[in-house]
Amino acid sequence: MNVSVRPSTTRVSGALKDIWRSDPFLIRARQLVDLTLPDLQSLRAVIEAEATVKRRRDLVLEGYECSKLYFIKEGFAARYKLLRNGKRQIVNFVLPGDIVGMPGSFLDRAANSVIAVSDMTLQICALEAFVGLCCRQPKFGLVLSWLAAQEAAHYAEHIIDVGRRTPVERLAHLLLEIHSRLALVGLADEFAFNLPFTQEMMSDALGLSVPHLNRTLAHLRAEGLIAINGRRVEILDRKALELLAHFQPIQSGRIPLSEALAVN
Repeated sequence: MNVSVRPSTTRVSGALKDIWRSDPFLIRARQLVDLTLPDLQSLRAVIEAEATVKRRRDLVLEGYECSKLYFIKEGFAARYKLLRNGKRQIVNFVLPGDIVGMPGSFLDRAANSVIAVSDMTLQICALEAFVGLCCRQPKFGLVLSWLAAQEAAHYAEHIIDVGRRTPVERLAHLLLEIHSRLALVGLADEFAFNLPFTQEMMSDALGLSVPHLNRTLAHLRAEGLIAINGRRVEILDRKALELLAHFQPIQSGRIPLSEALAVN
């Protein structure tokens, strides 16, 4: 992995409010549980560095040990697997606020590879250090569990995509999923977003050829469901698009912390 690494600092200053607002992982975490200033300081203390990764660099390689967690601050990646015939299946897309190394770091060897599809900014944490944080402050372990449950729900939808949905249904579902995940961390408008992935990547995620994907996009445009200008996707009829895709946003309720744990 070709990276530019900057040491992290644990000092928290008057910029705290900006950190609360802009850090995608913290935005997701705060939707699940209340975090205090000491919580933030504890999390920052286990972040060992901030790294800049160039586009097309692998973050994780299938079959190799991965002992780090990478919290995505900026940029996009794809989790994928190469088959013996050279074909690639993209398992899912990785967005700001997601964690690279989950589940790879929890296995003896990573089951999938992860590649940066844009320049990225990552905050790096050793798995051992994060486990230690979870032991000291269990709420972080609970956050990780809730995020893993969201991830599992997305995987289930992707299985349905390639197994049962028609090409137009699976494309509609993917566009709605990406929009909802970007909106969750403040990176999408109410009915529009910038699509960061190429048609080839989307084809590999949906099990379609690029020409078939183009025809499917054209169908959605012709039906007046979406408009595309460059990489900008506008959802023109969200209700109809959701009905077509049988789409429901994957949303987690807040973690029901006991009073004793909340105090601790």
